[in-house]
Formats: sequence, structure tokens, C-alpha cells
Amino acid sequence: MFASPSTAIITTENVRDYFRESVSNAVSRQRLSADARTTDYVVDLLVSYTRTERLFETTPEGTRLTPLAMLYFEALHSHSPAARNRCLQRLGDLALFITGLFADSLHRKLVDVDYYIAMGGNAYGYLADNVRGDKPVARDVFEELSEKFVAFVDVLMDVAEQARPACQSDVLKLYELWVKTGSQRAAGQLRNLGIVPMQPKVH
Repeated sequence: MFASPSTAIITTENVRDYFRESVSNAVSRQRLSADARTTDYVVDLLVSYTRTERLFETTPEGTRLTPLAMLYFEALHSHSPAARNRCLQRLGDLALFITGLFADSLHRKLVDVDYYIAMGGNAYGYLADNVRGDKPVARDVFEELSEKFVAFVDVLMDVAEQARPACQSDVLKLYELWVKTGSQRAAGQLRNLGIVPMQPKVH
């Protein structure tokens, strides 16, 4: 289940410092080579979404998360390149955030984690190719997020795991996640459980 709009995701005196340390430690544990500007972007994303009004939208039917398909539709029908980029950035950010922190909830939905990974990676990839020429930093950040989307999902999963009590491992879900995404974190957890992940042979 996603946290309700009335529930703070995390409570700390200095949220930014907390997430900066958490992301830095997770990047180190995952042995991820990442540009500092990209990790700063991920920290800013986490800080932003502690404000529930930035994560959820209010509609006549109540408060909800905008479906990725709707954001994609809005991007396709945007009136300007800038508006399209904003929609796709929101899409990529939501996909990364949800997949990293709430992957378990996706197993109960019509779309699975691989859908979110594909949508998010493609959105960041489009931004890397289409942000304005005077924003090389943003272009580089989006390119790295696109190319290493699964790795950054692993980082956020690590952050979430450290922030909440450990629960019993679901080996099947770990294996499904590894098969679908190639997550190195999931593979490592399987190995820690004494399971050597091997891709099925293709005949």
C-alpha cells in the first residue's frame, strides 16, 4: 500500500541531510558508479515527495497518484516541448520513486514492476535527448538515470530497507524481480539466501 496523503513518509529534523546520507550509503553498498549530480537529483526527488501535495494530486474523486499512462498521454498531447518535458520528467520521477520504495505493491496491480521500469527509463531517455541545449547538466543527469534506471531502483530499495524493520524475505518475488529487471541487488539478496540466480536457457 502507498502511504496515505495524511501520513508523512519520514520524520526527521533535517530531511535533506537524512536522504543525502541514506542515498550515499546505498550507492556505496550497491557499488554503483554515479555522478554526484545524479545522486543529488535523487536526493532532491526524495525530499520533494515527503511533501504529499507534490506526490499526490487532488481530483473530484479524491486524492490519488496520477497513472503513468495518463502522464504519457498528456506528454503526447502537450502544447509545447517544455510542457511535454515536464510531463515526462514527472513520469520518470514517479516511476523511479514508486518502483524503488513500493515495488511490492505493484505485484498486486494490473501493471508490474517491469512496466514502471520501462516507462521511467524511456521517459528519462527522451529528456536526455530533448532538453534544451543550455542545460547540459540536466541532460547528463537524465542520461545516467535512463541508462542506470534499475541500479537507481536498487538504491531506493536499499534506502527503504534501511528505514523500516526487515520482514521475512519472499524468495519468489526476489527471483521474479531479478528475472524481469536484472536487478543486481535482488541477485545479491538471492545469493545471501544461498540461491545462485541463473537465467533460464533459451531454446
